[in-house]
Amino acid sequence: MPALHRPRLPYVIAACTAPDGSHWALQRWQRQRQNFALRPSRPEDDAWELRLSHWTGQVARLEVWQDWSYGGRFRHLFGRLTYRGSPVYGYSTTRQGDPLDLYGRVLSLDTFDSAYGPGWRRENGFVARRPTGMFCYGFVPHSTPSGVRPPGTGTRYRLSVSGPGVTPDVTWVGRALHAFDPAQAADRALEERMNAVQVQLAGGSRPCHA
Repeated sequence: MPALHRPRLPYVIAACTAPDGSHWALQRWQRQRQNFALRPSRPEDDAWELRLSHWTGQVARLEVWQDWSYGGRFRHLFGRLTYRGSPVYGYSTTRQGDPLDLYGRVLSLDTFDSAYGPGWRRENGFVARRPTGMFCYGFVPHSTPSGVRPPGTGTRYRLSVSGPGVTPDVTWVGRALHAFDPAQAADRALEERMNAVQVQLAGGSRPCHA
C-alpha cells in the first residue's frame, strides 16, 4: 500500500505517494466563482471542483509582490508564475481573458474582509503574460452589468492557479499592503524598489502600470 501523506498544497482532501515515488493529490475548491463577488449567473459558477493531479518533483511556483499604482491611489499586486524555472503562459485568450489553448492558466484572486463583505470573496481572474509568466493586477473600481464595483481591497489576498499539465493547483496567500502615504519615506522607497522589480520581471516586455 502507498504511504499516505499530505504535501504542502492548498485545498487537499486526499494525497499519497506511490511506491515509484510519484505523488497523487485530490484538491477541492471553487475555481469558477463570479468576479467582483457578483451573484452566480450559471449553476457551475459556484461549483466545488475536484481536481486530480499526478506528478514527480517540483510543483508550479507563484511569486507575488505588492505596491501601489496611479501615483499611490490604488493598491497593486504583481508577480510571476513558473514551473521548474520556466515561465508558464498561454499564447492566446478571448476578449474576456480566458485561455484559448492548453498552456494558459487563469490566476484566481480572492480578497478577505473587503468592501464585498466578510470572508473570502472572488475579486477577479487573469492570465500570466507571455513570454515571462508575469502578471499584475490593480485594485481599482470596475464597471459591471450590475453597476460599478468598488476596489476589492481587503486585509488579505489569495491567488490560486491550476498547475501545468497534471501537476497540482497552487496558491499564494499574503497580508494586504497598507494605503500609500506620500509623506512616508519608507513607502516612497518601497514603491521605487517594486517598480524596479516589475521592470526586471517584464524582461523587455511591457511592465505593469507603475
